[in-house]
Amino acid sequence: MKKSANVTEWVVKAEQDFEGACILARKRKKPVNDLVCFHCQQSAEKYLKACLTLHEIPFAKTHDLIKFKNLLSGKIPEIELIADLLIFLNEFSVQYRYPGEKASAAYARRALKAARDVRKFFASRLPGISR
Repeated sequence: MKKSANVTEWVVKAEQDFEGACILARKRKKPVNDLVCFHCQQSAEKYLKACLTLHEIPFAKTHDLIKFKNLLSGKIPEIELIADLLIFLNEFSVQYRYPGEKASAAYARRALKAARDVRKFFASRLPGISR
């Protein structure tokens, strides 16, 4: 498969997760804050994987946003500008998917803003991100 096709596929998946988080965040009756946070983390993960693919940087099968950021830092030093956002979103990959943790509405709003900012960061670096 061509590199560009892989990058495009990662971006499409990232955009779907971002859109899903936006739709779920609008749900007022029976809110699903855990899902909003999860999809925000997933969108950030897939934008990172798209960028890694674009730069032909191999990566392991993991959900660790910090590892992906560190892999990209040599090619895109300004990724440090979104390090705090990635650290915040990182906890939503697995921790909130199981009993024992529950995301509040405030956390869901903060996760959505973080995902929006991560998306904006990658908009000029990846093809197919609508502005």
